[in-house]
Amino acid sequence: MEKRLEMHGGILGGLVPLITLVGGLVWLSVAERGGTKPFWACAWIAITLGLFFARNKADYCKAAMRGIGDKTGIVIVTAWLFAGVFGKLMVAGGLVDGLLWMGMTTGAQGAVFTLMVFVAAMLFALGTGTSTGTCIALTPVLYPAGHFLGADPAMLGLAILSGAAFGDNLAPISDTTIVSAYTQGATMRDVVRSRFPLAMAAATIAAGVFLVFGGGGALQPLPEIQARMNPLGAFMLLALVVVVAAALSGRHIIESLIYGNVSAAVIGMVTGNLTLQTLFSIPAKRGISTGIIEDGINSVVGAIIFAILILAVTQILVETGIMKRILNAAEGAIVRSVRQAEFFIIGVTVVASVPISANAPAELLVGPSLVRPVGEKFDLAPARRANLMDCAVCTVFFMLPWHIVVAAWYAAVVSAGEAYGISVPPISAALYNPYSWALLAVLVFSAYTGWNRKLGGNADPLSEAA
Repeated sequence: MEKRLEMHGGILGGLVPLITLVGGLVWLSVAERGGTKPFWACAWIAITLGLFFARNKADYCKAAMRGIGDKTGIVIVTAWLFAGVFGKLMVAGGLVDGLLWMGMTTGAQGAVFTLMVFVAAMLFALGTGTSTGTCIALTPVLYPAGHFLGADPAMLGLAILSGAAFGDNLAPISDTTIVSAYTQGATMRDVVRSRFPLAMAAATIAAGVFLVFGGGGALQPLPEIQARMNPLGAFMLLALVVVVAAALSGRHIIESLIYGNVSAAVIGMVTGNLTLQTLFSIPAKRGISTGIIEDGINSVVGAIIFAILILAVTQILVETGIMKRILNAAEGAIVRSVRQAEFFIIGVTVVASVPISANAPAELLVGPSLVRPVGEKFDLAPARRANLMDCAVCTVFFMLPWHIVVAAWYAAVVSAGEAYGISVPPISAALYNPYSWALLAVLVFSAYTGWNRKLGGNADPLSEAA
C-alpha cells in the first residue's frame, strides 16, 4: 500500500474493528451460542463501527472491498462449495452404515472395538471433511454399539471425537486444511504430503491409548443396531481415494473435488443408495430442496459469508497498520530464530482458537496477517507454515466445551445414551482427548527438534497453488 488507512484515535481507533469482532465472537462462544451464522453479526458490526473511526470513509470502504475480493478468499470459497456437496454425497451414499458394517463384522470387543471406532471416525472425517458432522453422524450408532460390546464409555466417546479431529486436521476437503493452505500460498499436494507424518504420529499415539484404556465394560446383547449395517456403503471410501490421489498428483483442489463429487455420485448410484433425483430434481413445491447438490452448497453458505466478512476486517486491520504493529512487537520480543518463529505460529494460533467456537475463522484471523509474514521472514516453506497452523488449531480446540464440535459431540453422546438407556461420561471428558494431546506433543517436538521442517519455496505465487 502506498499510504496507510488513517483512523481517528490512532492505534486505538484502528483496534475498534478487531476488539468488536473478537469480543462478539468470545461472547457468543462462551454463551454456547457460537456458530458461523451467529458470527455474521459480529463481523458486520465490527466493519460498521470501524467506518466511523476512519478519517477517509471512501478509503475505508475500498479496503474492506479489497479484503472481500482477495484471491485467497476466492479460492477458499470455491473449494468450500464443492467440499460441501462432497460431504453430503458421502453421507447420503451410505458411508455411515458401511463403516458400521466394517466395525461390527470384525468381531471386535472392548478396547479393540474402541480402536475400530477411532479408525471409523478417522475415515468418515477424511471422507466428509467435517468434524462436527462426523460426531453427529457416527455417535448415534457407534456409541451404543461400543457400549454393548464392552467398551469404556468415556474412551468410546473420545474415540469418535479424536477421529473427527484427525479428519479435520488432514482431510484435503476440510475447511481448516483449505484455509491453512491458501492463506499461506501452499499447494494442497505439499500440505497433505508433509502433514501426513504429523497427523499419523499423533494418531498412532492415540490408538495406543484407546487400545490400553478403551475396554473394561460388560458385554451385553446387541439391540437393533445391526439392522443398519450395509457393506455397500463402504465403497464410498473410493471417492475419498479419488480426491486424495488427485490432490497428491498435483491437480488443483477444485479439480480434485469435482472428480471426487462425480465419483461419489456414481458409486452411490451403482450401490443403490443414490438416484439422479436425489442429486437434483424439480421439487414438488416452491421452497423445498432440489436435492443433495443444493443441500451441500447450503451447508457451507454460513462459513463462506463469515469468511468473506473476516477477510474484510483483516484487510482493514492490515491497511491501518495494526497487524504490522502486532507483528513488530512479537518479532522484537520473542521471535529471533526459526524455532522461535515456529513456536510463535503455534502459540498465536492456539490462543486465537481458544475463545472462538469455530477453528477455521481462527486461522483466517491470524493466517494472512501474522503467520505468513513471520514464516516468510524466517524462510519457512508455505506448507510448513500451513501445517503448524492447522495442527495447532486442532489441539485445544477439540477439548473445550464451548466449541461447536465438542458441544455437538456431547449432545450426540447424551442423545444416544438416552435412546438406549446407557450411561454417558461428563462433558469434561473432552479435556482428555487423546488425539489432540498427542498432536500438541508431536507439534512441540517437531518445532523444537526441526523434524518435518522445510525451508524455502516462498517465491511460489498464490495463483499457482494447487
